[in-house]
Amino acid sequence: MAVEGNILRQTQVVTTFGPGSLVDLPKQSVIIGGLDDWKMNGRRRIQEERLEAKLRVLLNVPALELYEPPAFDDDAAQNGGPPPRFIAARVFPHWYVTQEPAADGGQFRRRRLVGEAALSRGEYRDPDDKRKKPVVPVRFVAACPKGHVEDVDWRVYIHHGVTECTRTLWLEERGTSGDVADVVVGCDCGLERRLLDAVSVGTRALGGCAGKRPWLGPFAFETCNENRRLLIRTASNAYFPELISAISLPNEDAALKAAVDRWWTDLQKIVDPAMLRLVRGFHSQLDADLDGHGDGEVMSAITRRRDGTGAPGDDALKPAEFDVMASGKASFGKDVPDSNFFAETLDQAKWRKAREPLLAPIERVVVIRRLREVIAQTGFTRFDPLAPDEDGELEIGVERAALARSVSWLPAVEHRGEGVFIQFRTEDIQHWRNLDAVRSREEALRTGFRLWKSDHSKSRREFPGVVYMMLHSLAHMLLTAIALEAGYAASSLRERIYASDQRYGILIYTATSGSEGTLGGLVASAESIGRHLRRAVETALLCSND
Repeated sequence: MAVEGNILRQTQVVTTFGPGSLVDLPKQSVIIGGLDDWKMNGRRRIQEERLEAKLRVLLNVPALELYEPPAFDDDAAQNGGPPPRFIAARVFPHWYVTQEPAADGGQFRRRRLVGEAALSRGEYRDPDDKRKKPVVPVRFVAACPKGHVEDVDWRVYIHHGVTECTRTLWLEERGTSGDVADVVVGCDCGLERRLLDAVSVGTRALGGCAGKRPWLGPFAFETCNENRRLLIRTASNAYFPELISAISLPNEDAALKAAVDRWWTDLQKIVDPAMLRLVRGFHSQLDADLDGHGDGEVMSAITRRRDGTGAPGDDALKPAEFDVMASGKASFGKDVPDSNFFAETLDQAKWRKAREPLLAPIERVVVIRRLREVIAQTGFTRFDPLAPDEDGELEIGVERAALARSVSWLPAVEHRGEGVFIQFRTEDIQHWRNLDAVRSREEALRTGFRLWKSDHSKSRREFPGVVYMMLHSLAHMLLTAIALEAGYAASSLRERIYASDQRYGILIYTATSGSEGTLGGLVASAESIGRHLRRAVETALLCSND
């Protein structure tokens, strides 16, 4: 998107500046418009069946597709014609402050607070000295956790209710930091009020929320039972996009599906990998037909057959990814330029020394040469973020702000890169979890989570578990080890944690937007993986001893 020389990358439109976000421009502030107002001529669809299926269920819509945000047509703009592609934005807020402080402000910085109707061509004519003065949008607006946002009625706020007073309003900064605690708004009638009165969560200083959604249009109201709260437009809590992502996986193996169909009488009652291993051990012909397919991969095929569906989106996102990467195959996917996924399982001799106890809990290491991640935005909140759970699933039924009046598509971007997947032995993880020290630590973490939950009564999140937290911590140590030895900045590396249903693993990957191949260099050699793992585990042991 380009507006007055400002350019936002397409990825930023999805992850930072989506519909409902507040963006500062050189001379004004705007709110990014809803999807209904985007001009999408020649739009590019991003296909990811598993993610689309999951989003249809999440948003309860019969059909939904993913599209890349429109790239601004520079040529059309320079030639004077209307651009065929753009992202709409509306002016917001509608209150301004003069840039030039008043001469009679005393020791404080005192500026006039004026409404949009008082401006002429973006400037304000001072009634005292008759000079035109430039203005900037006021930093403060009223909002609620459901995403609704509107202008503060400054006259009502200052006078503690509806008033007939029409005298000049002022914004006075009684400090040097610009902190809300130092800001006072007042009227020439003599009344004034601190902005701090409107900040607290339980305050009713700004009244009840009117449910305004200006990004969807001037009349896009909805019922809301929240209180308005003061929001700084440029603050980090002004906009939290709700994102969900999926790693593109190779299509289900036709031979595996045929084998499951052939042995369905024996497989239909299997409910977990342990039972599957037992059946394969006692049934040599069945095991021969399933040769080359890991237990996780077979369990996914059994689940799809049992549920009567074959769509990839019927599986939870992260477990399905784990099952493919932990299948144990020597290689899977296609090693061609436009491939979405290609991986190779490393021989243990390449990453673990003989009889090395430090890395014994690691089941396998998989180098992913080609990887594609699709990220879609489903909605947003303000003040408090919404995030996927440990399985990458979003909560169904939560109150997220809508991106459009009627959702039929969502903005998305695709990233391509490479990564390394580390699978941990289930038995070793369970043994570690049963240690007295770990149980004690888990209870302490649960207590902390319950305290957090008491302050976020509307959250439906559950405690992720001590295994998830351990793998998450280990992943960050591994990120640091890779950054130090492979030359990557830690900020360019990402993680996905797998810690549910006896699936334990870490995916470290790096990716960039665009359609080119992998970045190269994450795994310079097979031997480097063992070195990174040893350094991460040694750091983890050192931290646990401290």
